[in-house]
Amino acid sequence: MSRTVTIDPVTRIEGHAKITIHLNDQGGVDDARFHVTEFRGFEKFCEGRSFWEMPGITARICGICPVSHVMASSKAGDAILGVRVPPTAVKLRRLMNLAQIVQSHALSFFHLSAPDLLLGMESDPAQRNLMGLIQKYPEVARKGIQLRQFGQDVIRMLGGRSVHPAWSVPGGVRESLSPETRDQIRTMLPDAFTGLDLALKLLKDALPNLEREVGDYGNFPSLFVGLVTPEGGLEHYDGLLRVMDSDGKLLEAGLAPERFREIFGEAVEPWSYLKFPYYKATNGTYVNGSYAAGMYRVGPLARLNICQFAGTPRADAELRQFRTLAAPGKPVTNSFHYHYARLIEILFGLEKISELLEEPTITDTRVRSSAGVNQLTSVGVSEAPRGTLFHEYTVDENGILQRVNLVIATGQNNLAMNRTVRQIAQSYVTGNTLNEGILNRIEHGIRTFDPCLSCSTHAIGQMPLDVQLLNAQGEVVDAIKRD
Repeated sequence: MSRTVTIDPVTRIEGHAKITIHLNDQGGVDDARFHVTEFRGFEKFCEGRSFWEMPGITARICGICPVSHVMASSKAGDAILGVRVPPTAVKLRRLMNLAQIVQSHALSFFHLSAPDLLLGMESDPAQRNLMGLIQKYPEVARKGIQLRQFGQDVIRMLGGRSVHPAWSVPGGVRESLSPETRDQIRTMLPDAFTGLDLALKLLKDALPNLEREVGDYGNFPSLFVGLVTPEGGLEHYDGLLRVMDSDGKLLEAGLAPERFREIFGEAVEPWSYLKFPYYKATNGTYVNGSYAAGMYRVGPLARLNICQFAGTPRADAELRQFRTLAAPGKPVTNSFHYHYARLIEILFGLEKISELLEEPTITDTRVRSSAGVNQLTSVGVSEAPRGTLFHEYTVDENGILQRVNLVIATGQNNLAMNRTVRQIAQSYVTGNTLNEGILNRIEHGIRTFDPCLSCSTHAIGQMPLDVQLLNAQGEVVDAIKRD
């Protein structure tokens, strides 16, 4: 008699979800599903608003990565206007976007994942959190908070506030960077580098004790998608779309981002509000007859796999070390190494921020271009911390939105997250009972992707996870739920 286990709610993620694990008669795992149970509705209520409002509105989708939506929305607005954004405004947008990468990745590593990595997957759940980390490793917690604060402070200095800054707008940015603020950011960089160095050491020291987890947490072939510079370098703000398979072959070497609909589709399933994006064959059909065969991953792991180089000295050195985790010429296919990839991107972000601050024109005051509606459809693309983010708008002649579509990074990782949950469950779940260690390992597999369900479903709700174990008749034989 088959059974199903349900984990509900999933904790230490941004959003509300549950997991069901389906067992066979022998007590083995047949399947596992990551259910996103929040309601989607953000795109619909944007219809009828002016595209000029969209950076400010879409920033409210998420309090963790508002800058990502501001950037993608502003770039969609740039396309509607048909303007060339002043070069200094582009540099300032890049500066804020990099600060967003730093703060969000620091939050993911220190606040959400470090308790598992440093305190142990099976440690007391009452202590396996930020407060427990502060108790046992106060210096680690302090440095993590400071590193995240650096990113938040840079966002605030540029945009006037660290959360939901309405600063980047169609045509450029609202305000320039003063020499005094530039100099202040410079003085903050050394402490930020110190915090990053500590994080790299902690992760590398922890890995020898996590060999089984490293092998089981999302270790499978998939495609990888993200932006690269025209030269193939690591990119977060602009660039070309690249798709790579698990053998390192480029399926798309550099596609204009506004053509993303030509290569990606979105499937739906009745058991989740989160869509299932997939890579299509070039003739527009499912790969091998099934959309699941078009599974791809986005985010820091994907970005480091698809780029040929980072472009800053220390990040390039770490990237070379990162690539030793796979066979020569092959991408890193293990989702556990999202943690390492995030830290490399923080390092890259800090180095690029340092470079941008030395640009002679960074304090120029011409930072916005003006125009009216010149295009009725547009696509704005940026790399959010969790992966590639698409804002797709259709407007009328007055700039009033007729259609809005947001393709969020967490959604693009949906197929891979489900595959990861199944792989971990098959490795650790036997019989018809659950324990805290199994629960946390399954949750940590989701946390490697750092999903933001509020972004991906634009939901109303809390952020817990529910895990249930079900038999063939659909009866719950065990469950763990956290409020």
